[in-house]
Amino acid sequence: MDRKTFIKTCGIACVGGAAMTTFLQSCGISKTITGTINNNDLFVALSDFETKAGNEIHYKKYVIVNNETLKFPICVYRHDAKNYTALWMQCTHQGAELQVYGDKLQCPAHGSEFNNKGEVTNSPASQGLRAFPVTIINNQLQISLKAV
Repeated sequence: MDRKTFIKTCGIACVGGAAMTTFLQSCGISKTITGTINNNDLFVALSDFETKAGNEIHYKKYVIVNNETLKFPICVYRHDAKNYTALWMQCTHQGAELQVYGDKLQCPAHGSEFNNKGEVTNSPASQGLRAFPVTIINNQLQISLKAV
């Protein structure tokens, strides 16, 4: 194979690999849900964290909750069956919307990072994320939104 054909073949393979990765990620289980707001509380069903594989139930690490009345989404982490953390997805540095990567939230604007408890793990942000009280009531999470 000559050099030109080799470079062309490698270029096509790289573009195809990137397209396939994007396609496969879009086929994954969505972690974005719509929560219901009643008074000052946001409600999320505990079943929104469940995924089933045959007869086994597995749990998502987190879900991202949207609601048309909220300016930013809320990321809810499941630590175990009784412990959840609900975090406002607005960077405390300059207010950009955060992106979730497993157990961390990252700001696309300046690179600030926060852990799944909302604590700063990488600057320039110096203040942790706003966390909301979470209560489990009748197979639902009740997230208190007072003063959002």
